[in-house]
Amino acid sequence: MKEVTTVGIDIVKSVFQVHGISKEGEIIIRRKLRHSEVVAFFQRLPACLIGIEACASGHYWARTLLEGLML
Repeated sequence: MKEVTTVGIDIVKSVFQVHGISKEGEIIIRRKLRHSEVVAFFQRLPACLIGIEACASGHYWARTLLEGLML
């Protein structure tokens, strides 16, 4: 299995849509996550670039992921 290098997150009210690609641009991950699943999901991934939309909730989730991944 190819390694995920970039993950994009679309923030919606009740779920996140997550897409992960390899360095070749091949789609590796395409999932819906509930808010309670987000940190645990990213803790299982290798270190990668994460793209989140720039909005108030995007900044909140960026901080939450940084704190959760630094454990």
